[in-house]
Amino acid sequence: MAGRAIMDFEPSEKVVEMRARLEAFMEAHIYPAEAGFRAHFETTDTPFRTPDFMEDLKREARRSGLWNLFLPPAHGGSLSNLDYAPLAEIMGRVWWAPEIFNCNAPDTGNMETLLLYGSEAQKTRWLAPLMAGEIRSGFAMTEPDVASSDATNIRTEIRRDGDDYVINGRKWYTTGGMRESCAVFIVMGKTDAEADRHKQQSMILVPRDAKGLEIVRHVSTFGYNDAPFGEAEIVFRDVRVPAESMLLGEGRGFEIAQGRLGPGRIHHCMRLVGAAQRALDLVLTRVEERRTFGRKLSEHQSVREDIALSWCEIEQARLLTLKAAAKVDAEGAKSARDLIAAIKIVAPKMAQRVIDRAIQIHGGAGLTGDLPLAELFNYARQIRLADGPDQVHMMALGRQLVRAHHGQ
Repeated sequence: MAGRAIMDFEPSEKVVEMRARLEAFMEAHIYPAEAGFRAHFETTDTPFRTPDFMEDLKREARRSGLWNLFLPPAHGGSLSNLDYAPLAEIMGRVWWAPEIFNCNAPDTGNMETLLLYGSEAQKTRWLAPLMAGEIRSGFAMTEPDVASSDATNIRTEIRRDGDDYVINGRKWYTTGGMRESCAVFIVMGKTDAEADRHKQQSMILVPRDAKGLEIVRHVSTFGYNDAPFGEAEIVFRDVRVPAESMLLGEGRGFEIAQGRLGPGRIHHCMRLVGAAQRALDLVLTRVEERRTFGRKLSEHQSVREDIALSWCEIEQARLLTLKAAAKVDAEGAKSARDLIAAIKIVAPKMAQRVIDRAIQIHGGAGLTGDLPLAELFNYARQIRLADGPDQVHMMALGRQLVRAHHGQ
């Protein structure tokens, strides 16, 4: 069409080579470890301690040059968002694999936050060990008593007291909060309840061992404990941290949130594309191995339709996410907010549908721990809520499109 550039999503030679190395690593180390991963966490008394075999895999990933791949060129990395997207897809085929490459949420988002907004002292204390994989972190925003999808509802108080800030409030569904290696939380709360509604919130760094911080309980999802990560409910009772713990400044919480969430949503959505592709790959194997009513499953019309529909939906979500990544690279996250909202609406639901079809085709086995499908479905359902539920993104995107149409 005249006036429209042709989008080219073909990977560079560097990305092709890195993708081949990553796929080889997955084949050699990650897929063979899946059964052992499940067996370990079914029997261990310390589910939120990173097991030795995962630490061994991390060391191997570093030796293989597959570490901190998410880092953009502006912060010492070598891959753009578009370059990184197909690598995130490969990692997403096993829900816990991104951790092995130090590319897992919420740590990547927290590292990006520190890179963008952290002081030199904050980077030295927290960013350096996070990038080295020596510690883990949590992002404490969601609260149990208010609808946190509207972040202006958040009640946690961050009050200045001399050279300190004092924090009081309750957070929950804080991913990574249960981990023994979690050393710090980025906490969002109110510093000025009387300010403009988008200037009330701030973000502050809180060590996990701070006096008054209590991990109340573990919060499971669909009965899964998400070990070794684990979602936590946390209470802050007069938690006191130095004023230097504030990120960027009082009232800058929304600004930080928008800066950190653009690339993170691309990562989430490409991992979901990978999860869906894994489910479809399992289906393509299954339908040639099983027979019903005298025919292979692959010869049944309804099965063929499910396969075709899943392939189409995966490809649509993949291309939309790559388009969003390319626009972020070219124009920044703010200019790409329409596409970022779109992928967050599309990808989680797509993955749920594709994985659900795969479960159905696998019968009872699809619901068991013998296959990764049930855990992948749990993951996809979580991401419909993580970084903003899809209803919020639909509301924002619809408003944005109407305004753009009328030149507002």
